[in-house]
Amino acid sequence: MKNKILVAGGAGFMGSYFISYMMQQYPYLEIVNIDNFSYQQDKTDRLSHFERYTFVEGDITDMVFVEDVIKKYQIELIINFAAETRIEQSLSQPSPMIYNNIIGITNILEVSRIYHIPVIYMSSAEVLGSEYTGFALESQALSPSNPYAASKAAGDMLCQAYAKTYDMPIVITRSCNIMGPYEYPNTDLPQMITAVLMGKNISLYGDGLQSREWMYIEDHSRAIDAIIQKGVYNGSIYHIGTGFEMTYLELAQYMMKKLDIHNSIDYIPDFKGHDRRYALDSQKIRALGWKPVFDLDTSIRKTLEWYRNNQSWWQPLIGK
Repeated sequence: MKNKILVAGGAGFMGSYFISYMMQQYPYLEIVNIDNFSYQQDKTDRLSHFERYTFVEGDITDMVFVEDVIKKYQIELIINFAAETRIEQSLSQPSPMIYNNIIGITNILEVSRIYHIPVIYMSSAEVLGSEYTGFALESQALSPSNPYAASKAAGDMLCQAYAKTYDMPIVITRSCNIMGPYEYPNTDLPQMITAVLMGKNISLYGDGLQSREWMYIEDHSRAIDAIIQKGVYNGSIYHIGTGFEMTYLELAQYMMKKLDIHNSIDYIPDFKGHDRRYALDSQKIRALGWKPVFDLDTSIRKTLEWYRNNQSWWQPLIGK
């Protein structure tokens, strides 16, 4: 394994958990986290207690900044979690999201091409759309349904193109929906959880029957760890899925039952480009020895317990 890793977007939900997981698993690792503290993050660095960890504030859309960090810390592997992710925002203000999500990964690819550094890119199940049946293979054609998904699909395809054109060591991952601690409270699942805990009605788009696979965040970090160690770095794509499918309506009802709280559900107008189902065939990554450790019930329970026990973190962030 590479000893010096750059994590882009490591102050967010997925990136910060991944850094914490890796620092605890591998005592020799040095991790540099670059982040611009976008709207989906509080500005508390929860990772500063790790001795081999460094945070550098900055934006991956600034190529000079990215190159300076890579040279200064002699980076050996880049993992890009950085992205603007709110689909609803991409409908009303698509330009900033498109710019950030495409220019950011382009800068990372350009710098990694110059310095011969492997890249792992976090794409998304959203790039596939939902016009398929069964579980989508890595070879499934991309069919994004909204500007956010299109921006991620562009990054996905840029990584594939750089791997082919320049023989660069690149891996692309597409994951199912993830749950766990420190996810920003204005995103879909935490918004549902915090509404229940505050005694408010849960809001669901349309009929609430959009189906997703769900995964606990530690299983996602374990999957990236497996890819770092055993993945094929030639533009390979790995789908990270659990097979644990549940609609938003089922999830809302399940959570209320677990908490013994029975709030009302408000059905609000759905937004255009909202896919009905994502489901990923994960046989390829399972061949690396990975599989989910946490079943759906445990994943939901652990997530609910965290939000119930950490209201001082998420309450000040509501509505921001």
